[in-house]
Amino acid sequence: MTDLSLSDLPGGLPDKRQVAASFSRAAASYDSVAELQRDVGNQLLSRLPGDFIPGRWLDLGSGTGYFSRALAERFSDAQGVALDIAEGMLNHARPLGGAAHFIAGDAERLPLRDSTCELIFSSLAVQWCADFASVLSEARRVLKPGGIFAFASLCAGTLFELRDSWRQVDGMVHVNRFRELATYQQLCAASGMRAISLQACPHVLHYPDVRSLTHELKALGAHNLNPGRPGGLTGRARVLGLIEAYEQFRQAQGLPATYQVVYAVMEKPL
Repeated sequence: MTDLSLSDLPGGLPDKRQVAASFSRAAASYDSVAELQRDVGNQLLSRLPGDFIPGRWLDLGSGTGYFSRALAERFSDAQGVALDIAEGMLNHARPLGGAAHFIAGDAERLPLRDSTCELIFSSLAVQWCADFASVLSEARRVLKPGGIFAFASLCAGTLFELRDSWRQVDGMVHVNRFRELATYQQLCAASGMRAISLQACPHVLHYPDVRSLTHELKALGAHNLNPGRPGGLTGRARVLGLIEAYEQFRQAQGLPATYQVVYAVMEKPL
């Protein structure tokens, strides 16, 4: 386990064992509510250079294997490796195919040899890594010269509507924290890889009510995992306070939930 004191995020990130357990529990329900995850992953795929054909790819944080299968379809002659920290996700994905190998592992300590992949693809996984500099260092180590690390992650400002609504109710941590875009930019610049592209784009989903949003976060395994979160059940008065506060954000399409997504395509120098 990486010491969370090394985190580049003030306040720290969840213990990885909690993250792995939460996503393992969500394996069966994940794909039914993963609209954002599919949209973001497809956006990331579209950002890969058009003439780029890897011989071996790694789906880092592969989850249910949705994008392992997409990568296998796009790069039909390549060998694929799916890696995730959550055993439950790997057990769900393995029978569905896509990758030649399914490995339980940590993005900060990849169980792969040096210079063995031409592509590392990671969609909405590395936001859970406390030491992102180690993620970049490991990606650079495992990539062959000229190889590409393409990742999509979440940054500060994600779910600000939910966070601000909870702040009106109590002072506790109810919404997952994510690092600043500037931190991603600084760490990528210092990684020894060249940024082909790096930008943040908002994705806004709409829900009929607060319960629909919180139910989806739980089904994804992405509900509140932060240190400092409240324990036990949330009282009825606080829930009603949350609903009242969130209603101030309502739009014609419903209650908005904004995700700030960082897209980056990094190249290891020749």
